[in-house]
Amino acid sequence: MFTGIVEELGTVVARSADRLELRGPLVTKDVADGDSIAVNGVCLTVVAVDGDAFTADVMAETWKRSSLGELAPGDVVNLERAATPTTRLGGHLVQGHVDGVGTIAERTPGDSFDTVRFTVPAGLARYLVEKGSVTVDGVSLTVVETGPDWITVGLIPTTLDRTTLGRKQVGALVNLEVDVIAKYVEKLVGGAR
Repeated sequence: MFTGIVEELGTVVARSADRLELRGPLVTKDVADGDSIAVNGVCLTVVAVDGDAFTADVMAETWKRSSLGELAPGDVVNLERAATPTTRLGGHLVQGHVDGVGTIAERTPGDSFDTVRFTVPAGLARYLVEKGSVTVDGVSLTVVETGPDWITVGLIPTTLDRTTLGRKQVGALVNLEVDVIAKYVEKLVGGAR
């Protein structure tokens, strides 16, 4: 479980068919084999730690269902360690289970914040509501507007400075995770999935 509050920007060191090695001095301070770290919103299990770098296994399903397959050495990623019982919940409940990949469709810079429109894969829009929560590349955000296949969010200066969302431009892929509570409510009231 995560909160969607990115702790640091990390860097991809190496990538193979089934592993990612990432550098993140803050998240590796107290990490051990078996711990979870969200990488651009994808929950990965640490299998090795070497100084300020860690390695995680990545299954074919994860490459296919997320934007991690686009990563290359040198790329910058959002990193967050798993929440603990004493963690402040500054964002919202985030599982690190990507529901789909969206695209930055439009970016409108403001005086102190940006408004960004993302495409949303078919079937996910029903879980997104104005003023509800969404996770984009591991960042907990509030939905500003919704459409049949899109959402907009506002990015404050802190988000622009401390996450990859400040760097990504129109056309960039992003990992999306909708609020898990909405999915459970739908199932409990008999909705289809």
